[in-house]
Amino acid sequence: MSGAEIKQEAQSLEFQAEVKQLLDIVIHSIYTEKEIFVRELISNSSDALEKFRLVSLMETDHVDKDIALEISVTTDEKDHILTIEDTGIGMTRQELIENLGTIAHSGSREFLKRLAHGDNKDTQLIGQFGVGFYSAFMVASRVQVLTRSYKSGESGFEWSSDGSGSYTISPVEGLRRGTRIIIHLKEEDYEFAREDNIKKIIKQYSNFVPFDIKVNGQQTNTIRAIWTQNKNEITDQEYNEFYRFLTNSFSDPVYRLHLSSDAPIQLNALLFVAGENMERFGLGRLEPGVNLYSRKVLIQPKAREILPEYMRFIKGVVDSEDLPLNISRETAQNSRLIKKISKFLTRRIISFLEEEASRDKEKYQNFWDLFSVFIKEGCVSDPDNRDQLAKLLRFQSSGSQENNMVSLSEYIARMKDGQESVYYINGPSRQIIEAGPYMEAFRERDIEVLYLMEPVDDFVMTAIVEFQGKKLISADQSDLDLPPVNQKEDGAESPDIDDQSLSPEEVKAFTGWMKEVLGDMVSEVQISRRLVDSPAVAVNPDRMMTTSMQRVLQATNRDFSGIGSKVLEINPKNKVIIRLARLRDAGADEEFLRSCALQIADNAFLAAGLPGDRLKMIDRIYNIMGKALE
Repeated sequence: MSGAEIKQEAQSLEFQAEVKQLLDIVIHSIYTEKEIFVRELISNSSDALEKFRLVSLMETDHVDKDIALEISVTTDEKDHILTIEDTGIGMTRQELIENLGTIAHSGSREFLKRLAHGDNKDTQLIGQFGVGFYSAFMVASRVQVLTRSYKSGESGFEWSSDGSGSYTISPVEGLRRGTRIIIHLKEEDYEFAREDNIKKIIKQYSNFVPFDIKVNGQQTNTIRAIWTQNKNEITDQEYNEFYRFLTNSFSDPVYRLHLSSDAPIQLNALLFVAGENMERFGLGRLEPGVNLYSRKVLIQPKAREILPEYMRFIKGVVDSEDLPLNISRETAQNSRLIKKISKFLTRRIISFLEEEASRDKEKYQNFWDLFSVFIKEGCVSDPDNRDQLAKLLRFQSSGSQENNMVSLSEYIARMKDGQESVYYINGPSRQIIEAGPYMEAFRERDIEVLYLMEPVDDFVMTAIVEFQGKKLISADQSDLDLPPVNQKEDGAESPDIDDQSLSPEEVKAFTGWMKEVLGDMVSEVQISRRLVDSPAVAVNPDRMMTTSMQRVLQATNRDFSGIGSKVLEINPKNKVIIRLARLRDAGADEEFLRSCALQIADNAFLAAGLPGDRLKMIDRIYNIMGKALE
């Protein structure tokens, strides 16, 4: 305090009962986030500056018209003092008493009740009811407040207290407009007199306050809160710089979405689709990337409630003046406003991605390569938005080149007349899928099939069930309702059985014998109307369980066995099947014939990606080769 700031006529006053209770809780409780007091005091300073800016537009009679609107923070490590000063609206003597000696706010008793009786006292609550100033007593042995109102003719005053039952107010000469808070730190909290520590806290919580914040004369908040500005006034470079500042990234984002809304809720948001996906490299699960602000003051970093978990690839800020400054995580989970914000943003992001996918397919492909797994996760976990998320899915298919992926809408738009379902098949690669037996029926009928190549894909398609009125059907299902094969030139349809295939009687006898040989390996052996070249194929009678899903479940649960539910379809036109059936009718070596039947089934399981007992299979192949060589 300068020599001109002379104290006189000090008066001691008692705190209101609620303030005494609050201070007792703050001073004697153990908090893990004491640094929150810096945010609270700077937020109060910002509010005071904003109030003066509004008042000065309507009133011309005020003091210190030429001083800059700013916040100054001074650290004194030697004397363990932290000072926070603003040039805002200031306070009169009566306002000091009303603002600092009492809690004249509705809901304050409920706040005190929660703070006093909660098992885990949360400093995030401290300013929720307009009592953020008292958070200073978490770290202070004594607090001085020197203030002068903007009104002409008003004197300056000092308010001082050690947080016990009383405080003093004294007139002070020589103060300029605004408020200065001097915090004498407790010994265990001397860290808050370190310049580097205070700068770090300010950058974390108050970096976007709309007034300059100077720490020991050096401006600390150098990045603008551009999410509150008109998007037409912001350059691409500024957007990218803000993204890199926010994420500590060296890359630019894939997309950005800058939006403002007054209805159904008031908010400003600047959201980015990240430029990289570190989950792909096994570096752990991405954390939520959206920070929640109220009036440009951080209230929750990496807020989990603001977007569903599958949107953790979204980075950015959401700012709503409707949110209380210190909403706790517990309150956020149950807040109707937070849920409304989350619902609004989730749908807006999905529709934005849909628009971008239509506008620039190549750029969207880049997004899909990075973040397809998150969209698929959403299709499974978010039934409310599943139909919209399904529009974002992309696939390779038999009707397009490998580098030209298609959407479900594009597939349906080019479906053949009479085709009622969308068909897909899962496999480890395009080459393996196309070489497998499941594609034969579709290739012969010239029906497009979507290629799925990730373990999660079948779970996604099963969750969606249908799209635009068309059912999604796995090509490995047993009861495919496929249209007839293309007609011959004379107009007659190709028969299912001809002179080059087994007769119906031979088929019945052979399938019965095959089922007897295979036993519980399959649930049924039947004739196939889908195979063209392959001797046999393993298919699923259960539409809810595809072969790919069985592979996943077998990989994650050794006790799981879904092979018993398979249906084995045989091709009555295949030479191997015909020869085996007729050798059996001729009374050939039964052991040899049974080995061949078992190997046909195992080969079908192999083609489905469900290997059985490999050692038995190898021994069996050698036995078959030995018999054949005889």
